[in-house]
Amino acid sequence: MLLSEEQQLVRDTMRAFAQEQLVPNAARWDREAHFPRAELQALGALGAMGMVVPEAWGGAAMDYVSLAVALEEIAAGDGATSTIVSVQNSVVCGPLTAFGNDAQKEQYLKPLARGEWLGCFCLTEPQAGSDAAALATRADRRGDRYVLNGV
Repeated sequence: MLLSEEQQLVRDTMRAFAQEQLVPNAARWDREAHFPRAELQALGALGAMGMVVPEAWGGAAMDYVSLAVALEEIAAGDGATSTIVSVQNSVVCGPLTAFGNDAQKEQYLKPLARGEWLGCFCLTEPQAGSDAAALATRADRRGDRYVLNGV
């Protein structure tokens, strides 16, 4: 695939970061169950935590090819770190970008896209494994709170 100059810059930047910061540590991190907090903050500073989020909301305003290239290079350094970056960009920042109102974007999306906050999602349940369509846990609104029911 032919990459644009910007995409090549993303590739080269993420490759250098992965080789310098991830590769030397990945095996030890796996053995020690280490969470790479400092490296994720550094990736946030490089724009990797909100790559396709518009600049107005704290993101890098790049395309999905750039995101894929970045994830590939990060994964070559440490697969777990690339998964965190992937989740942050997709199931965390994606729905907020597409469906959040301006107040939600200001409060949540900006710090997530800048890598100041980390988002997550839960997927596995005993009856569902990792089949998201079979999840049974619910978040039911009760007044000004949510009650989670499930396993």
